[in-house]
Amino acid sequence: MKNLKSIMLGLALLVVCGAAQATEPAPSLTKNYVIHTYIYALAKGQLTGMGDIVDENAKFSLLRGKQILSFSKGEVMDNLKLTKNVVMDCTINTSVIESTPDFTLVKVDMKFTNFVRSNYITLVNTGAGWKITNVYSVFK
Repeated sequence: MKNLKSIMLGLALLVVCGAAQATEPAPSLTKNYVIHTYIYALAKGQLTGMGDIVDENAKFSLLRGKQILSFSKGEVMDNLKLTKNVVMDCTINTSVIESTPDFTLVKVDMKFTNFVRSNYITLVNTGAGWKITNVYSVFK
């Protein structure tokens, strides 16, 4: 009876260890990962990981003429789902404007034929990784 309990305990541990290794680890929320994921979502319609990189309280602002439009994470995610797998015909340039251990401001320019969309993206180190907390977009 004691051997049966030991065998069952061993099998249970084997199953638990196997199941733990079967799950894929979450991607590391580094600054580069967050920026690349954002660009892929906006320019290529690839939404994988987008929900993870944006803070729940993130604010998205868009300057249209003299009017500022503001959107929540949910509204932006719903809009991105409408353009899923749509590849934008633009060239993309990124530059880091300011960077500290806890805060980074990145400019992402999307150059189309007749205009440029400049996105100023605020990233914050949450302790569990970097997240987007604010995006301000301007069209030129």
